[in-house]
Amino acid sequence: MAENFDDEALNYHRMAPPGKLSVTATKPMANQRDLSLAYSPGVAAACRAIVDDPKEAASVTARGNLVAVISNGTAVLGLGAIGPLASKPVMEGKAVLFKKFAGIDVFDIEVDEREVEKFCDIVAALEPTFGGVNLEDIKAPECFEIERRLKERMNIPVFHDDQHGTAIIVSAAVFNALELVGKKFEDVRIVCSGAGAAALACLDMLVNMGARRENVTVCDIAGVVYDGRVDEMDPYKARYAQKTECRALSEVIEGADVFLGLSAPGVLKPEMVERMAPDPLIFALANPNPEIWPEDARAVRPDAILATGRSDYPNQVNNVLCFPFLFRGALDVGATAINEEMKVACAKAIAALARREVTEVVAKAYGEIGGFGREHLIPKPFDLRLILEVAPAVAKAAMASGVAMRPIEDFEAYRQRLSQFVYRSGTVMKPVFDRAMQNPKRVVYAEGEEARVLRAVQVVVDDGVAKPILIGRRQVVQNRIERLGLRLRMDEDFELCDPESDPRYKTYWTTYQQLMGRKGVSPEFAREVVRTRTTVIGALMVHLGEADALIAGTVGQFIKHLKHVRDIIGCRPEAKDMSTLNMLILDKGVYFIADTQVSYEPSADELAEMVELSAEEVSRFGIQPKIALLSHSNFGVSDTPSARRMREAVRLLQERRPDLEVEGEMHADTALDPDLRDFIFPDSKLQGSANLLIMPSLDAANIAYNTLKVLGDGLSVGPILVGAGRPAHVLTPSVTARGIVNMTALAVVDAQIYEERAAG
Repeated sequence: MAENFDDEALNYHRMAPPGKLSVTATKPMANQRDLSLAYSPGVAAACRAIVDDPKEAASVTARGNLVAVISNGTAVLGLGAIGPLASKPVMEGKAVLFKKFAGIDVFDIEVDEREVEKFCDIVAALEPTFGGVNLEDIKAPECFEIERRLKERMNIPVFHDDQHGTAIIVSAAVFNALELVGKKFEDVRIVCSGAGAAALACLDMLVNMGARRENVTVCDIAGVVYDGRVDEMDPYKARYAQKTECRALSEVIEGADVFLGLSAPGVLKPEMVERMAPDPLIFALANPNPEIWPEDARAVRPDAILATGRSDYPNQVNNVLCFPFLFRGALDVGATAINEEMKVACAKAIAALARREVTEVVAKAYGEIGGFGREHLIPKPFDLRLILEVAPAVAKAAMASGVAMRPIEDFEAYRQRLSQFVYRSGTVMKPVFDRAMQNPKRVVYAEGEEARVLRAVQVVVDDGVAKPILIGRRQVVQNRIERLGLRLRMDEDFELCDPESDPRYKTYWTTYQQLMGRKGVSPEFAREVVRTRTTVIGALMVHLGEADALIAGTVGQFIKHLKHVRDIIGCRPEAKDMSTLNMLILDKGVYFIADTQVSYEPSADELAEMVELSAEEVSRFGIQPKIALLSHSNFGVSDTPSARRMREAVRLLQERRPDLEVEGEMHADTALDPDLRDFIFPDSKLQGSANLLIMPSLDAANIAYNTLKVLGDGLSVGPILVGAGRPAHVLTPSVTARGIVNMTALAVVDAQIYEERAAG
């Protein structure tokens, strides 16, 4: 298995292009003008700006978002002193983690120098290039001296992640574990196995969090670090030397509250664990094999709380929880250092996040895991909220401690920028969310028992987007809230409609039978439908004014849910039918496509109506609709039935709605490329690139939408149902919890507009 994994890893790294990094230009390089701005002569203006004010380097260069990952290859993972060249794959790996999790650019630098002073001279000379330095895989005790000297010489953050990253995560986990067992930092006795860089940094951090140095005992390869010991000593571990007659780990473990292991496999024996204090914390972090296997520790102490460095056990201490977000906060305020206050703020933010509910993204990545508890002390690396919680906490600590050169004035705006990095829909959805939160409306969720819906509702409640109503069985909903670790409170945070016991059942089925009596629905069938089909219940609540908007479709077939909406809610007075609109967020921009779900082969009149309703919806995002009716025909080249329909729809729109910027029929590339369009049809009424693409058929729209979504790595919002008599949206089973949140905000805005129209 190991051989197969090694082969797979080599193939991964050798895949063209070799390695894991590349440099990508962030500005256009399309023509001679661009080149003259990027290099000579335009670049001289940027140079002069920096000469006049060195702080301008952060605004005219990439320095403010650029970190150096630097190593001399003397302590690489579990491989030892393999040298700088062999360490390069690790440094590239670190670089991609910075980029993936925090959007930070990295140059990895492997330095062929072991002598401390020369190494420091090389690194310090690089300060003009970088906004921060991440030291990596440098052996102890040299790493301590290197970091100390560079911090003194450089005016940017210098951070040895092997020390402090591990220390921050360990501190966060201990902070939460002590809370669970009702102990305090200042009271616990800590025994540490290992006295290397990471171990000593962990102890320093725990002391900063409140542990007492006199309650810390350190053991290393030579035994207990005691006052007066000479062998295998250095000034760094000497700080933890204790006056004691004990000389072995087995002697000092008696009554210990915390065991911290950063040493070697198997050094902590089950009989030692038996003698620890009640509810012992055992952090066995040696990799790949820990100081004691969790199952062996639990066999003798079921009350133990355990953490390891392994991903196949709960509570993995993983530095990726820390360093990307710590640097994000430091860079964003132009910090001159990463100090103790920033590290403590980072640890506490990580600890606080672990106490919140698990998100859908984490559940998908790691399987369903319980909420905060003995096996969930720290968040998982793929928790998208880490950057939103940790970076602002670090930035605030930097400002409060006086090391921020560019203080953040508006933290709400800062969090919004971070949110846009995490959720690509953040920018385009912001005006919708802003309006929704000004006047939240009642939104009923037909599939209220679904995990994605419940996770979405937690966000909706936290952010004040809507007043949720869930349709579901009371006990099932309650059990799933508890299983998912959510904070939702039944009948306080949301209203529940239980189909099995709701007193409004008779009102609902009789209303449904009245609406559907002439469509073959008998009273008996109406009772059965209302008892078993939650979309019917939700639509009836909207029809009766008990809810302002409906969200359905997370389970089952779209067309079946749509039928219930058509039957009960119906269409707007001016609309002949409903249609759907999907928003795609691509690297090149935001585009809307219609109709992806409803209209099989719409007539010219139906197409014109679809355009009018879709344009209204696009405007709600603060986007001016630029509409193109697409075809295989380009401005009259073909006279097929589909081309004629699109051509006629354009004529109708230009007659009915001269205020709309609409053109067609045309090819997709003609719609998206204004230069090509000007060459082919210079009299076009469409200016710039189209953003609302109307397809001639359901097949064309659905195929185009799904192709773009996959090949263009597009993020979708929708489907957005347009033309319904009252606010309602039918989603699809692939929708994520975040997608449900987005559609909730849109449904609330729809409800606000409906209310305004009804009021006259």
